[in-house]
Amino acid sequence: MLDIYAQSSLSIAGTNVNRSHLKLDESELVNQLKSLALNLSAGAQLLRIYWYDGAKNGMTVEQLILADMQDVKVRLGSINSAGQQKGVDSLLVTDLIDLARNQAISDALVVTGDGDMRVAVQIAQSFGVRVHLIGLEPSRASQSSLLRQEADTVYEISKADVSKFMRHSAPSLPPAELPDSAAGSPATPTSFGSVVTRSLKTILAAVQSDDMAQLKAVIISSGRIPGQYDGRILGTCRALLGRDLNGAERRAMRNAAIDFIKGTNNPGS
Repeated sequence: MLDIYAQSSLSIAGTNVNRSHLKLDESELVNQLKSLALNLSAGAQLLRIYWYDGAKNGMTVEQLILADMQDVKVRLGSINSAGQQKGVDSLLVTDLIDLARNQAISDALVVTGDGDMRVAVQIAQSFGVRVHLIGLEPSRASQSSLLRQEADTVYEISKADVSKFMRHSAPSLPPAELPDSAAGSPATPTSFGSVVTRSLKTILAAVQSDDMAQLKAVIISSGRIPGQYDGRILGTCRALLGRDLNGAERRAMRNAAIDFIKGTNNPGS
């Protein structure tokens, strides 16, 4: 699984949309991919779905949800300081070639448009694997023509079906926008506990109700805060305190955040 957010934004919004403004329905996407696998591979049994992504400060909510799903394996590269994914393409290439060489698969469905995948497709085909290239309408706008020519079949998921598993959501407030004019007043809170609580309310007040329910479910299941929230809470605590947090304070912050999110229905109150 590669470029699903970039391709989805073109499909549902007609332009590139920041990933933080896109909301994925993981179950719907996985169900669509399973149906596609059965149809395009002449009813062969599904081995598994590989989800390739980058991670910077731990797994995101979406990655944690996917990692817990049946028949899904999450494979993570890194994200550098410029926000670029590193090592993700090589994971996909290596897995495709290894699975083909070991005769673990007869067909491979690959969601990508990257022309650099062409050699991996050729090698997989040399081991007898049929490669089906999957794109999102309008797929030609985001897929290499050479890669399309190399694949055994090319399939396009319609805009209507894309809209079932991805939606364009309103952007949330950035963590620097603190309530009650607190920004620039790190001495205002009187205790570390109040700093953590204020930070949590600042970050979570902008989280939509369905996203909040999903976040709580992930925390209850995994016992940890997804990376995209952990970094923002930490940054807001740092701004309010006017200094960095030590190791013990970071652990205390995360434990308090987990308890707070589990126990609240209205974080903005």
